[in-house]
Amino acid sequence: MEKLQKQKSWYWRTFFICLGLAAALFLPHCLIDASQGDFFRYAGDFNDQMIPFYQYTNAFVKEGGTFSWATDLGSGFVNAYSYYSLGSPFFWLTILLPSRWMPWLMAPMMCLKFAVAGSGAYLWLRRWSRDQRMAVLAGCLYAFCGFNIYNIFFYFFLDAPAIFPYMLAALDDTAIDGKKGRFPAWVAVCLLNNYFFFAGQAVFLVLYFICMWATRRYPITLKRFGTLFLETVIGCMAGSLLLVPTALSLLQNPRTIDPFTGYGYLVYGNAQQYLAILYSMFLMPDAPYLTDMFNGGILKWTSMSAYLPVVGIAAGLAFMRKRRRHPFTVILKISLVCALVPGLNSLFYALNSSYYARWYYMPLLVLCGATAMALQDEAANLWGANRLVAIFTLSAAAFALVPNTDEDGNFIAGVVDNQARFWAIFGISVLGVLLFALILRFFRYTRHYFPILMAAVLGFSFLYGTVHISISKYAQWYNDAEYVQQTYREADEINEILPEDTFYRLDAYNCYNNMGIWLDKSCIQFFHSTVAPHILEFYPTVGVTRDVNSKPDFDLYALRGLLSVRYTLVPKSDQVSWENLSLKGWNLAETTTSYQIYENENWVPMGFAYEYYMTQDQFEAIDEEERGNALMRAILLTGEQIETYGDLLRPISDEELEKLDYSSYVSDCNDRRAAGVTSFTANDSGFTAVTDYEESTLVFFSVPYDDGFSATVNGQEARIEKVDNGLMAIRMPGGHAEISFVYKTPGLDTGMQVSLTGLALYAVYLLILFGISRRRRQQPIPSEIPESLCEDQPAEDSEHFAQSVQLPMPGEFAPSPQENTDQSKENS
Repeated sequence: MEKLQKQKSWYWRTFFICLGLAAALFLPHCLIDASQGDFFRYAGDFNDQMIPFYQYTNAFVKEGGTFSWATDLGSGFVNAYSYYSLGSPFFWLTILLPSRWMPWLMAPMMCLKFAVAGSGAYLWLRRWSRDQRMAVLAGCLYAFCGFNIYNIFFYFFLDAPAIFPYMLAALDDTAIDGKKGRFPAWVAVCLLNNYFFFAGQAVFLVLYFICMWATRRYPITLKRFGTLFLETVIGCMAGSLLLVPTALSLLQNPRTIDPFTGYGYLVYGNAQQYLAILYSMFLMPDAPYLTDMFNGGILKWTSMSAYLPVVGIAAGLAFMRKRRRHPFTVILKISLVCALVPGLNSLFYALNSSYYARWYYMPLLVLCGATAMALQDEAANLWGANRLVAIFTLSAAAFALVPNTDEDGNFIAGVVDNQARFWAIFGISVLGVLLFALILRFFRYTRHYFPILMAAVLGFSFLYGTVHISISKYAQWYNDAEYVQQTYREADEINEILPEDTFYRLDAYNCYNNMGIWLDKSCIQFFHSTVAPHILEFYPTVGVTRDVNSKPDFDLYALRGLLSVRYTLVPKSDQVSWENLSLKGWNLAETTTSYQIYENENWVPMGFAYEYYMTQDQFEAIDEEERGNALMRAILLTGEQIETYGDLLRPISDEELEKLDYSSYVSDCNDRRAAGVTSFTANDSGFTAVTDYEESTLVFFSVPYDDGFSATVNGQEARIEKVDNGLMAIRMPGGHAEISFVYKTPGLDTGMQVSLTGLALYAVYLLILFGISRRRRQQPIPSEIPESLCEDQPAEDSEHFAQSVQLPMPGEFAPSPQENTDQSKENS
């Protein structure tokens, strides 16, 4: 019992060590921002998505609702944000605090994630490490590995690495010790946290289970396998609340249906991809948006880093050489093969051909386990392994020295993008290798081995983490200098000026991304990955590339009328370049501290009727740049819709679609405005409108079509039509009529039912386990796990460990004399 108490205390020690180091890592940068009165800002996605998304979702959840107008052209809230925050336990910790605090809480919450990750890794690793202090060390290695430092940029990517070790530890507890009841809870938490990462976790858990069973670390009987299967099903059911609605949405998203073909399954299209994967194990990571060594392949934004501070992969290599049949060795080798084969790599992402390395944290956790075991094995050839790591690390210098020529044919040295930045990364990485070599040379067989190694890992993690954060953050310093002022501070000032009496959309010229989120208004310039699927269907048909961004060019002026854009925000520093565009129909309306606000004189309010319709063939015959103009003149209908609604509209002739210039666009805007609805009101669950037409007609709304919408006209259910390749229209009768569109997240009720059923089954399961436990309470229970399962060496190596000596090491991590006695008994 005393030993168990000490292990529990080491969990919290690991937690606070990681928390303290993370705080030390972020504090200087927070103070630099705070000196300007700003919250911590980083770069790229962290600023553009994470900060505004977390503030917005915090407020939206408290207000209730189902439909987010501020998300692009409008999107279902659950489907849009379950990927980013809605399932995260870290997000729900902040829900009790005001949404305006969220930007200030981002750095503290990151510190918490690092602490949870490190202590969770320790929780899993302590089973496999004979010396619990090495499990603490390995937990710190995992928390501050290159993968996690890299993914500060994405913020919410840190949630999955933080939670995953707990699920893996629960799996071990069930499979080895027969401890029941924990695994379903962690499965549910991981699934609820993020479905994208859980898909990879499920694949890795299968790989882990098979390797552990095949190497006899898991004493699986048919009964225990049945228990694991039952707990997996219960956990998946309990965590399905967001999975069902998200799955229904993703099936309609073209970005998620992108399989490989032919050689794409077998080899990467660029040889540099292989080199990048290899060197990600030896060099600290670049900033996510920079690639110094390689300019080919798919490298940016991919989370490709398998770097461990100080020890690198040296201890893992030594372990794999010595323990060839250990399951960790098998898992790491298979993971390397998966990383090098595109089709296998994509298994962790539902066979999608888009390249990502966002599953590396799982084999990195296993690598940390192998590292902990090798570091305490006196017979492991750590020196030879570190020498090999040194050779590969030093070889990276060739990329900065190889002869090359620039665009003008002049001689230059190296192929790296930035020499100074490369040498900084290279120098820090070499320093880590040298530091480990010095520790092995002078301290490995001394009583100071562990404290020196621990201090080196913590100090070096601070050093390389600071360098990485500085490269990522301060390279964007001037670009983001006005970020806080032009978003967080100025949002209220802009909203006080803009009218609130009617619905309209915004445009943004050279503004920071996602101004619509800060203002809680729909903006056609939007950066978000999981918007309503039919937005991704509509935009490409009118000349707009929609991947993770909605950015209609300003030359596509007719889209502004079609989508009811009334105002454009222009930073004062960009006013001259905006006016040089010579755009017609925009007039300066208002001014704020940082912005000039221009009003669209061709604004058409939301909801209007047409006189003409066009066919798909007519639409496709028009140049993409002019299709927005055509859609202002005639609505696009399918053949079936023409048969149904052809009596309400007239077919437009090809000749009438030939003149699509600006003057005709102005005329069409006037016609659509004259045929507009009487009123339009947006709310957090859809919208309502009032019409008063002389006769029945088809009314168009530039809202993305979604199966979650239902509509009533004068209280009677009405059919919603998908028109214009992704937007909506509805038939309205003549005379006064009231329309109500209500959005209900498709599949959310089903997901809730499945989740509640899973929770009910889990509760019954726990009651059964409790009853069994009470009946067996008086029966003797083995106090120890069989040595062949809990030792860090297999049964066949037990003679070697019987001869090994555990050196006493002072300090608070040192084992007590009683523990040493117990350990000697185990070895003998």
